[in-house]
Amino acid sequence: MTRPFDELTKSVGKPVLVRLKGDRTVRGLLASFDVHLNIILEDAEELSNGENQNIKEKYPRLMVRGDNIIFIAL
Repeated sequence: MTRPFDELTKSVGKPVLVRLKGDRTVRGLLASFDVHLNIILEDAEELSNGENQNIKEKYPRLMVRGDNIIFIAL
């Protein structure tokens, strides 16, 4: 059985898509995470919602608080 933190550990340095509360989506390289699921993304992009998901904003480094995360697509 695979544990969630094991999967996150394997995904460090790889691109992830993160859905947040407030109907927001960001993607970037997973740099690190902690037990509270706070994450740091590098080369992060906030995407507009809708079919095209255009880039709204770019961030060289972005910290996301874990309690704002709905899901992380690995």
